[in-house]
Amino acid sequence: MIALPALAYSGRIFFASAWQALKHRQTNMDVPISIGVLLAFGMSLYDTIHHAPHAYFDASISLLFFLLIGRTLDHMMRERARDAVRGLGKLAAFGATLFGLNYIAVYWAEQYVASGLVAIVFSTIVFMNPIGARFAFGVPLTVRTLVAAALGVAGIALLFLPELDAARHGGTAALGIVFAFAGTVIATVGNLIAVRNHNAGLPTFPATAWGMAYGTLTAVLAAAATGVPWTFDARLPYVASLLYLALFGSVVAFGAYLTLLKRIGAGPAAFVNVIVPIVALLLSTLGCMYAWYSHSTNGVQKPNRPPMIAPTPIAMAQPCEMPATVGSSSVARPPA
Repeated sequence: MIALPALAYSGRIFFASAWQALKHRQTNMDVPISIGVLLAFGMSLYDTIHHAPHAYFDASISLLFFLLIGRTLDHMMRERARDAVRGLGKLAAFGATLFGLNYIAVYWAEQYVASGLVAIVFSTIVFMNPIGARFAFGVPLTVRTLVAAALGVAGIALLFLPELDAARHGGTAALGIVFAFAGTVIATVGNLIAVRNHNAGLPTFPATAWGMAYGTLTAVLAAAATGVPWTFDARLPYVASLLYLALFGSVVAFGAYLTLLKRIGAGPAAFVNVIVPIVALLLSTLGCMYAWYSHSTNGVQKPNRPPMIAPTPIAMAQPCEMPATVGSSSVARPPA
């Protein structure tokens, strides 16, 4: 009386699966399990009716107990495996967009237009990130954000006004702008995926490490597909700059940026891409004798302050290239 309800309730999963298999003239692991359990119960019932000295009701129930434990553990491990695969898929998309395709698009853009123009186009991420966050996560899009974004893009445009003017006379400028715009869109997608990963509880630095690995793989595949040769300069300046970019320009910079992204969101964090070109030009001023003109200083000061005109150096040094955007390879060069 006790074993029969327990057998019927706990064994229904195996019995139903075995019956469905037999209906289709097939078999699976639940068929022999069901046969064994029912035979053990049937033999025990027969022995009980005929007053045999032994019965094995507990054996059939114990068998179902351990089988259910095994099935539960199997489902748990399968679910963990599926979560791991989904997590790797998220990290693959994150790495390919933020660390791979983004850089490739900017690299191709700078084959056709000056890096200053690329910096201007890339600064429009201050619009794309908030708009993307609005559609993807329902984050409110405020007028204050849009006004600040417009001022930021206008300031970057003033910084690189000579290159923006020169782009009008180049036949390939449109193609370069298309690549730059594509790189900005891809970077925005990478930012939104990063926010989603943060919301899913993925830790920042391990996720960034995996993302960089996928981004590197994306760049390797793109280089192989386009026939770009592999070169390495063993001289100290090249090796030192490579180590600096790998450690500070990648691990530290992106770790800090993605932490900021996690804390304040994709929209406000995008304004880093407005600050970086200004910092690059300041370093160019110190190390490369960058010439500041009235339109340049207008681009970095507050609207209610009069323009500052910095003196032009007597001798102009050779241009040095410096990063001008987060998540891109665009550079700041002094105007000709």
